[in-house]
Parts: sequence; structure tokens; C-alpha cells
Amino acid sequence: MIYDREIAEKRNQLTAKIRNFFNSAGFLEVETPIMVTIPGMEPHLIPFESDFIDPHGKTTPLYLNTSPELQMKKLLGAGFGNIYNLTKVFRNGEVGGGRHNPEFTMIEWYRTNADYKDLMTDCENMITTLAEKDTLQFGEHTVDLKKPFTRLSTKELFQKYCQIDLDQNKDYETFTKTAQVKGYNTDALKDWDDIFYKIFLNDIEPFLGFEKPVFVYDYPASQAALSRKKQDDPFWAERFELYIAGNEIANAYSELIDPKEQRNRLLEEQALRKKLNKPVFHVDEEFLTSLESITVPCAGIALGIDRLFMVLLNKKTIEEVLLFPLSKMLNN
Repeated sequence: MIYDREIAEKRNQLTAKIRNFFNSAGFLEVETPIMVTIPGMEPHLIPFESDFIDPHGKTTPLYLNTSPELQMKKLLGAGFGNIYNLTKVFRNGEVGGGRHNPEFTMIEWYRTNADYKDLMTDCENMITTLAEKDTLQFGEHTVDLKKPFTRLSTKELFQKYCQIDLDQNKDYETFTKTAQVKGYNTDALKDWDDIFYKIFLNDIEPFLGFEKPVFVYDYPASQAALSRKKQDDPFWAERFELYIAGNEIANAYSELIDPKEQRNRLLEEQALRKKLNKPVFHVDEEFLTSLESITVPCAGIALGIDRLFMVLLNKKTIEEVLLFPLSKMLNN
């Protein structure tokens, strides 16, 4: 395997700038565990599993963390205030395609007295600080980084690219008929979200963020189990994803801090994992208890460092910004 020292140096420089950005803004850097007893409940993620063996031979299942989110919110409940975390996370089965590695680096940060729009501003400021120019080159595309970045709701995107009014397609039967009229085979699509992602991934996502970075905001609440719902229409949730040059870079929420509603959402995800024949985990009771102590609105975001560096360094694949990508290790 060939190791690229220049990439290591550039990663080091960019990571240092990220830390300086958040430290200068008054955030506290925290560390969360790589191994946890209860991973997140997100239905489509598969954690790596191992066992802890105590001195008496008793075994306890442990999981490589898919996200530090639950632990970060416990710290919010303990009164830590604005915090950030640069950490490794692990997602089984995610490898290849130029954008996935089962072990990757994530930065997650939380703001108190804030909502998801404040995190959009954070992203704009951090990325323009890292790029140091008003544009970045990604392949044949020149991406304009001047602030503000573009902001488009999922409703606007479905109307723009597919001529579909999501407000008129909020139930499964209607959405199915609409998708069929648009030429989609819906035989394998089991629920409303399957149809949404089938259309979004094929006809919308490939075109996002090539002229300017774009915040795609206000996702269906069914796709944002840890997010606060919009007050004017609870079908939608205060969630956004950031896209640059066709790459999803970040996922953010105005955080749901109502423990009762959060429990119900976790139970729904638990049932969905069972339906999908995925491992089912216990609800993290400490996490729910910690929400009771969060007394102000807050917002949180997870940003994929490797994908961001891939875009900033004009690399076609995530493997090019990693010293030890799994795809290459498997081929050795």
C-alpha cells in the first residue's frame, strides 16, 4: 500500500484549523467513547459488535459507536453548554462507491439557545475559513463559496426537479400513484419514505451543490427521529443536510428535547428495525433522563470530515484522503 504524506500533512493542517475555529468561538472539545453498550437506533445503520469479558468470565455486548450523539446530549443535560467532538465512528457494511468507509472521522457540535439555522451559519463560516478562497475546484466544477450558501427545502427541490408537490402527497397511496405516473417502479417500495428516497437519490441528490453549497432543509419528520417538528406543520421537521458538489457533507437538527416524545420516536425506530430484520437495541434511559435537564433550545450537527476534506482537496474518492481505507486493506 502506498501512503501519501502530503495528504497526512493537509489533513493535519485542516484539522488544526477546525479546532481553532471552534475553540475561538468558545466551544469546549469533549471526548466520547468509541465502544458503547447501547448504539443509536437509526433504522438503516448496522453497528460493529464485540464482547467485553470481565475477570469472572461474564460477557457484555459492546458496539463501536455509529455516532456520538447520545453521549453528547448527555453532556448537554449535564450543563456543558456549547461543545464539539472530533471522533471516529463506525458503520458496518458502508464501504466503496468513492464516498463510504466503515471507519470514518466525524465532527459533531452542539449549540445552546440555537436552532438549525444557526448551524447553517456555523457551516458557512467554518468551510469558508478552511477553504481560504471564494471558490473551490472539484473536478470540472468550480463551486462558489461566497456566503450565504443556497438554502432549499425538500418541498422546493421535489417541485424544482420532479414537478411533485409533496404537500399533496403526504400519504403512501397518493405518493405511490404519483411516483408511478413519473415512471418509477414502486413494487419494492414498502412505505412513504422509500418512495421519497427513491426519487430524491435518483433525480435530486446528483445535482446538488455544484454551483454553490446547498442546505437542503425541512425533511419529513419520519426521517428525523431526533429532531424537533415544525410548529406550523408537524409533518416536517427542522433538519437539514449540506451538499457540496453532489456530496452529502453534514446532517443537522433543531434538537428534540421533550423526553416523552423522544421515547415514542425511539420506540417507533425500534419497531422499524425489527421490521427490517436489523438488530434491536434497548432504549437508552440515561439519554432520555438527560433530556429533562436541557432547559433551552439547542441544535446539533454531524459533519463528515473525510468527505469535507475530499471536496476541499479536489479528490474524486474518499479513499484518496485516507491513509488506511478498508477497500485497500481488503485487497492486500
